[in-house]
Amino acid sequence: MEIRKTRANDLSAIKGIYVHARELMRREGNDSQWVNGYPSEELVKEDIEKGNSHVITDGEVICGVFALIDGRDPTYELIEGGAWIDDNRPYATIHRMGRAKGKHGIFVTAIGWCRQHATSLRIDTHEKNLTMRTLIEKSGFERRGIIYVADGSPRIAYQMLETGILCKPLEEYIENEILPRYDTFDAAHRQDHVQTVIDNSIELAGHYDVDINMVYAIAAYHDTGLSDGRERHHLMSGNIIRNDTELRRWFSETQIDTMAEAVEDHRASAGHAPRSIYGKIVAEADRDIEPFKIVRRTVEYGLCNMPSLCKEEQWQRTVAHLQEKYAEGGYMKLWLPESKNAENLRQLREIISDKERLRELFEQFYASKGNK
Repeated sequence: MEIRKTRANDLSAIKGIYVHARELMRREGNDSQWVNGYPSEELVKEDIEKGNSHVITDGEVICGVFALIDGRDPTYELIEGGAWIDDNRPYATIHRMGRAKGKHGIFVTAIGWCRQHATSLRIDTHEKNLTMRTLIEKSGFERRGIIYVADGSPRIAYQMLETGILCKPLEEYIENEILPRYDTFDAAHRQDHVQTVIDNSIELAGHYDVDINMVYAIAAYHDTGLSDGRERHHLMSGNIIRNDTELRRWFSETQIDTMAEAVEDHRASAGHAPRSIYGKIVAEADRDIEPFKIVRRTVEYGLCNMPSLCKEEQWQRTVAHLQEKYAEGGYMKLWLPESKNAENLRQLREIISDKERLRELFEQFYASKGNK
């Protein structure tokens, strides 16, 4: 089955699905929900025009329909007998779901798709709608309380906060608008570098109770401040996160502050420990201590940013940087035991202490950039 935006010529099939849904409700003794012709043809047309309506298809056959609506829902502002979790986080609400007669698996398919398109989902149903209540609760939604719809009747309200699945629109935005920025940075901080940090971050996140979408975004933005120079790039990266209004489609202000602090804290030369687990994850992921890669990047950075230095001066700079940052007593700190950095750091320190071996590598990487 596939999901696509609803088209105007789907209207007849959708009306049939809603007739079937009302019949099922009445059969279960639910005579209070979807009354007086709800959902009306005008409401369905409005869903289609606003791009909120989606159909589930099997080939050319329409098997189900639902609306996914971004933004705060007025009927969800007041909740009795409970409370929303992280109420400031942007959310999307699922409405008007129905399936065609004889079709099954529609709810599971729709929820799986919705989980990839929003990091916070809400849904409600009537107390007598036992089938829908069972489907909602089995799918991972948690009951939060009672809300009241436009006609004043009560509904059981549920919420799902997504922490383990990457949100597709967020991923698409970052891939199209954020990652290409790295193409303009120095050779050691191009897209291959940020992708490595993303991969390392997501792997480390599996060991902790964290929001994978926050982890992904932090890793993607962590070096974006290089557009304003290297010295304060970590602080500029934090500003870029705070000023990116698109991120407010998926994250609350509190989450955005945490993300900005994480990138501010990721730098190895920072004089303090990261303020959150998110900062520790990206800091550890950014270390990416692969001995040969570290030496190569150190040489490349010197050649790119200090081209006036002669070969021996580049060599002295390489040695000084590696000693200051990675040798015993260096300023680089490791934060998470689950990473492979500790063993790699041990190997790198062996190379740093073996000046003959280190010089061989320097000569190799120096020459690879067309230098003699």
